[in-house]
Amino acid sequence: MTLRPRQLPRKRAQTIRSLTDLAPDGAPARGMLPGDDNLVQLLTSHLRAADLFWISDDMTALAMHAGQQLAEARWATADRITPIGLAVFEGGLGMVEMTPRLSAPVDALAWGPGPDQTLIVWHLATRERALHDAPPHVLAKFPPLLTVREARLPVTVDPITLDELPAHESMKPSRPIIAALAAAWHLMQQPQLVDRTREETPKKDARGLRRAELPDEGVTLISLRRQYRPQDREPDAGSDGRTYRHRWVVSGHWRNQPCGPARSERRHTWIPSYVKGPDGAPLLSTEHVNVWRR
Repeated sequence: MTLRPRQLPRKRAQTIRSLTDLAPDGAPARGMLPGDDNLVQLLTSHLRAADLFWISDDMTALAMHAGQQLAEARWATADRITPIGLAVFEGGLGMVEMTPRLSAPVDALAWGPGPDQTLIVWHLATRERALHDAPPHVLAKFPPLLTVREARLPVTVDPITLDELPAHESMKPSRPIIAALAAAWHLMQQPQLVDRTREETPKKDARGLRRAELPDEGVTLISLRRQYRPQDREPDAGSDGRTYRHRWVVSGHWRNQPCGPARSERRHTWIPSYVKGPDGAPLLSTEHVNVWRR
C-alpha cells in the first residue's frame, strides 16, 4: 500500500495514538525498537508539532542524486525547511540497517531537536512495507508508521562533512539518506526548481484531528517543475572571445550561491543539467549514459 498525501494527517494521528497507548506495565507501544521506551515521548512530541510534507517520486530521485554530490551540511534550525517536520518520500529512500543483520525500508523522515545540541532524524517505514509478509490482522496491531532507526546529528555553526557524521550507539548515520534529506531542504527553497502546493485534510479526518488536539494545516506537496529555466545559463560566446560551434550537456551540480546582506552569505544551490552552446549546433556525444527510471 502506498501512502498518499491526503492520508498523511490521519496516519500521523493514528501513529501518535499508538505511541501514547502504553501497556499497563509501562512497556512501549508496538512499533518502537527495543530499548527506545525513553524516546517515545520525544518522538510523539515531534510528530505532534511536525509540519507535513509529501515529496513526489521525481523530487525524491533528484534529492537522492543531488545528495550524492553534497559534501557537507549543517543541521541548525535556520538550515531546515521547518524546525520540526515529517516528510514522506514517494518511492522510498532505500534500505537502512536496524541491526548488523536486519535492514528495513525508509519511506519517511521526521526530525526535531534532540538532547545535547543535536537534531534527531527518525527513519520511518509504513507498516505494509516493513512487515510485508504479515497478514492483515497482524498489521492492524501496529501503527501506520514504524520507527526503524534514528540518527543524531550535531547542531553546529560550521558545516559537517557528510562522510564524517558521528555514530550513535555504535551505528553511523546512513550517508545516502541523511544527504538526501539535506539536499531536499536546499532544493525545496529553490522556486525555479520545485512546485509547492497544499493538500487539504479531508473533512472527516479534520474532525478527528480537532478531537485529538492535533494541528490541521494540510500537507505541503513538493514536486519537480516540468519546465524550468536554469538561472545560470551562459551565453554562447566564451569568456575568452571564442564562439562555440557545438552544444554539450552541463551536468547538474551544487554551487555556493551568494545571498543575504550585501551578498555576504552563501547558500547551497542546485544548478540543474542544461545544454550549453548555440541553438542548432551539433550536440557532442559522451561515453557516459544516464538512465532515468520513473
